[in-house]
Amino acid sequence: MNIGLWVAVGLLALLYLAVGFVKLTRSRERLRSAMGWVEDFPVVVVRLIGLAEIAGALGLVLPLATGTQPWLTPTAATCLVVLQALAIAVHVRRRELAQLWVNVLLLLAAAFVALGRFAGW
Repeated sequence: MNIGLWVAVGLLALLYLAVGFVKLTRSRERLRSAMGWVEDFPVVVVRLIGLAEIAGALGLVLPLATGTQPWLTPTAATCLVVLQALAIAVHVRRRELAQLWVNVLLLLAAAFVALGRFAGW
Protein backbone atom coordinates (compact mmCIF):
# COMPACT_ATOMS: atom_id res chain seq x y z
CA MET A 1 0.00 0.00 0.00
CA ASN A 2 2.89 2.33 0.81
CA ILE A 3 4.21 2.03 -2.77
CA GLY A 4 0.77 2.86 -4.18
CA LEU A 5 0.56 5.91 -1.95
CA TRP A 6 4.02 7.11 -3.04
CA VAL A 7 3.08 6.64 -6.71
CA ALA A 8 -0.10 8.67 -6.17
CA VAL A 9 1.84 11.33 -4.27
CA GLY A 10 4.46 11.56 -7.01
CA LEU A 11 1.95 11.83 -9.84
CA LEU A 12 -0.18 14.37 -7.99
CA ALA A 13 2.86 16.44 -7.05
CA LEU A 14 4.18 16.54 -10.62
CA LEU A 15 0.80 17.50 -12.01
CA TYR A 16 0.11 20.20 -9.43
CA LEU A 17 3.61 21.65 -9.79
CA ALA A 18 3.19 21.92 -13.55
CA VAL A 19 -0.34 23.33 -13.51
CA GLY A 20 0.44 25.70 -10.65
CA PHE A 21 3.51 27.00 -12.48
CA VAL A 22 1.41 27.62 -15.60
CA LYS A 23 -1.16 29.59 -13.60
CA LEU A 24 1.59 31.67 -12.00
CA THR A 25 3.50 32.49 -15.17
CA ARG A 26 1.11 32.70 -18.13
CA SER A 27 -0.90 35.75 -19.06
CA ARG A 28 -4.64 35.75 -18.55
CA GLU A 29 -5.16 35.63 -22.32
CA ARG A 30 -2.97 32.54 -22.74
CA LEU A 31 -4.67 30.85 -19.80
CA ARG A 32 -8.13 31.65 -21.13
CA SER A 33 -7.55 29.59 -24.28
CA ALA A 34 -7.04 26.41 -22.24
CA MET A 35 -8.94 27.30 -19.05
CA GLY A 36 -12.17 29.11 -19.80
CA TRP A 37 -13.01 29.53 -16.12
CA VAL A 38 -10.19 32.09 -15.82
CA GLU A 39 -12.50 34.78 -17.22
CA ASP A 40 -14.75 34.45 -14.16
CA PHE A 41 -11.97 35.32 -11.69
CA PRO A 42 -9.56 38.21 -11.17
CA VAL A 43 -5.97 37.47 -12.18
CA VAL A 44 -4.85 37.60 -8.54
CA VAL A 45 -7.22 34.73 -7.69
CA VAL A 46 -5.86 32.63 -10.56
CA ARG A 47 -2.31 33.31 -9.33
CA LEU A 48 -3.29 32.36 -5.76
CA ILE A 49 -4.81 29.11 -7.03
CA GLY A 50 -1.52 28.37 -8.80
CA LEU A 51 0.41 29.14 -5.64
CA ALA A 52 -1.90 26.87 -3.62
CA GLU A 53 -1.34 24.05 -6.12
CA ILE A 54 2.44 24.41 -5.85
CA ALA A 55 2.26 24.53 -2.05
CA GLY A 56 0.05 21.45 -2.08
CA ALA A 57 2.49 19.59 -4.33
CA LEU A 58 5.40 20.40 -2.05
CA GLY A 59 3.30 19.54 1.00
CA LEU A 60 2.55 16.11 -0.42
CA VAL A 61 6.19 15.16 -0.86
CA LEU A 62 8.52 17.05 1.46
CA PRO A 63 7.18 16.20 4.95
CA LEU A 64 7.31 12.43 4.46
CA ALA A 65 10.45 12.51 2.32
CA THR A 66 12.35 14.44 4.99
CA GLY A 67 10.69 12.80 7.98
CA THR A 68 9.80 16.24 9.33
CA GLN A 69 6.20 16.82 10.38
CA PRO A 70 4.80 13.84 8.40
CA TRP A 71 1.23 14.83 9.36
CA LEU A 72 1.54 17.66 6.84
CA THR A 73 1.36 15.21 3.91
CA PRO A 74 -2.23 14.06 4.55
CA THR A 75 -3.14 17.64 5.47
CA ALA A 76 -1.86 18.86 2.10
CA ALA A 77 -3.76 16.06 0.37
CA THR A 78 -6.95 17.09 2.21
CA CYS A 79 -6.45 20.68 1.07
CA LEU A 80 -6.10 19.46 -2.52
CA VAL A 81 -9.37 17.53 -2.12
CA VAL A 82 -11.05 20.79 -1.09
CA LEU A 83 -9.42 22.60 -4.03
CA GLN A 84 -10.75 20.00 -6.46
CA ALA A 85 -14.23 20.09 -4.90
CA LEU A 86 -14.28 23.84 -5.48
CA ALA A 87 -12.99 23.36 -9.04
CA ILE A 88 -15.78 20.85 -9.69
CA ALA A 89 -18.34 23.36 -8.42
CA VAL A 90 -16.98 26.05 -10.78
CA HIS A 91 -17.01 23.71 -13.77
CA VAL A 92 -20.54 22.49 -13.03
CA ARG A 93 -21.75 26.08 -12.66
CA ARG A 94 -20.17 26.95 -16.01
CA ARG A 95 -21.57 23.76 -17.55
CA GLU A 96 -18.08 22.56 -18.47
CA LEU A 97 -18.86 18.90 -18.01
CA ALA A 98 -16.79 17.27 -20.77
CA GLN A 99 -13.56 17.19 -18.75
CA LEU A 100 -15.07 17.04 -15.28
CA TRP A 101 -13.77 13.49 -14.93
CA VAL A 102 -10.22 14.91 -14.60
CA ASN A 103 -11.21 16.92 -11.51
CA VAL A 104 -13.05 13.93 -10.04
CA LEU A 105 -10.01 11.71 -10.64
CA LEU A 106 -7.69 14.24 -8.97
CA LEU A 107 -10.09 14.56 -6.03
CA LEU A 108 -10.19 10.77 -5.59
CA ALA A 109 -6.40 10.44 -5.84
CA ALA A 110 -5.86 13.17 -3.25
CA ALA A 111 -8.51 11.57 -1.00
CA PHE A 112 -6.70 8.23 -1.35
CA VAL A 113 -3.44 9.85 -0.20
CA ALA A 114 -5.14 11.72 2.65
CA LEU A 115 -6.94 8.64 3.96
CA GLY A 116 -3.94 6.38 3.47
CA ARG A 117 -1.49 8.66 5.23
CA PHE A 118 -3.86 9.60 8.06
CA ALA A 119 -4.50 5.88 8.59
CA GLY A 120 -0.76 5.14 8.56
CA TRP A 121 -0.77 2.82 5.53
